[in-house]
Amino acid sequence: MKFVLAPDSFKESMTALHVANSMERGLRRVFPDCEIVKVPMADGGEGTVQSLVDATGGRIINVEVMGPLQTSVQAEFGLLGDGKTAVIEMASASGIAHTSLKNRNPLFTTTYGTGELIKHALDLGVLKIIIGLGGSATNDGGQGMACALGVKFTDPNGDMVGLGGGHLHTIADIDTRGIDPRIAKTEFIVACDVTNPLIGPDGASTVFGPQKGATPEMVEMLDRNLNIYAEKINACLGISVAAVPGAGAAGGLGAGLLAFTSAQLQRGIDIVINFTGLSEKIIGADAVFTGEGGIDYQTKFGKTPYGVAQVTKKVSPHIPVIALAGAIGEGIESLYDENFTAIFGIMRQACPLNQALKEGENNVAFTIENIARLFALGINNT
Repeated sequence: MKFVLAPDSFKESMTALHVANSMERGLRRVFPDCEIVKVPMADGGEGTVQSLVDATGGRIINVEVMGPLQTSVQAEFGLLGDGKTAVIEMASASGIAHTSLKNRNPLFTTTYGTGELIKHALDLGVLKIIIGLGGSATNDGGQGMACALGVKFTDPNGDMVGLGGGHLHTIADIDTRGIDPRIAKTEFIVACDVTNPLIGPDGASTVFGPQKGATPEMVEMLDRNLNIYAEKINACLGISVAAVPGAGAAGGLGAGLLAFTSAQLQRGIDIVINFTGLSEKIIGADAVFTGEGGIDYQTKFGKTPYGVAQVTKKVSPHIPVIALAGAIGEGIESLYDENFTAIFGIMRQACPLNQALKEGENNVAFTIENIARLFALGINNT
């Protein structure tokens, strides 16, 4: 028997690797000699660094950078097993978790620390950088990131423009001559699962600004500022970013990456599937197990279990795909038309959330063991 274990993390409970290890523990209680292939997964958001590091035998690197509030924070990025690819979650340096409800201010917050993470990765000699967008505290269009990489933004007096979305309207010139020359030699792949443009009613400021602390008046100001920013990028660099789908991701960091690097925007789950070699590992499997903390009708919009199910279907539509979840929401019936064979909740009894999170690994192993016993029953009856 061959089983492929390709789960996402269960938020606040288990990393993807912990989930896979627990799945293995349950399976081996029934099939002690089975072949098990563990492929920790993610969809480009939180947990992507850890999953790709675990899947490739890489390592986590901790550094000190400028946080979104322009104070020092501890951040991390991953160096993958090939030694030439880095993976960065922008939220590690510039995420909303570094702020509180009282001090969120997208006029002031900056992506400068994300640029510093890129420089730290370049110092290790990487040739490819994967950047996950999501969970940002910023609305600066990636201006801070670009500053950290050596781009100069000046006002009409030739003075340096301040950091944060509240200063973008003062930009008169953008000078990229000082940008780190290694940027041009590096491939940038950006995990971006939103299609919002930079500006307008569906843009970064209008859609995501309020959750970052923007009042209605601030939203209008930020959107105007990003419009001016986009016009200056077009005038100075000849690059149009305003209407590109995904440019509005992470407060416009998508636009900044398009303007100042060779960035390609891709779905997060597709990036992880590619780098883990999931398709090749599924070949010959008797079953594929996946899962994440919560599964509902939204899972089919690019979440990890959906991506795993679709890859399995391409390899062989006859391989069962079984998903586990800490919580099962509404509308999972639609997933059975998307190559899911079965979906199981792992909870054994009603209990407080903190207890459920603590018992996650044992609950996964218990559930998988019972599923494996059904497999064994089918095998013994053939």
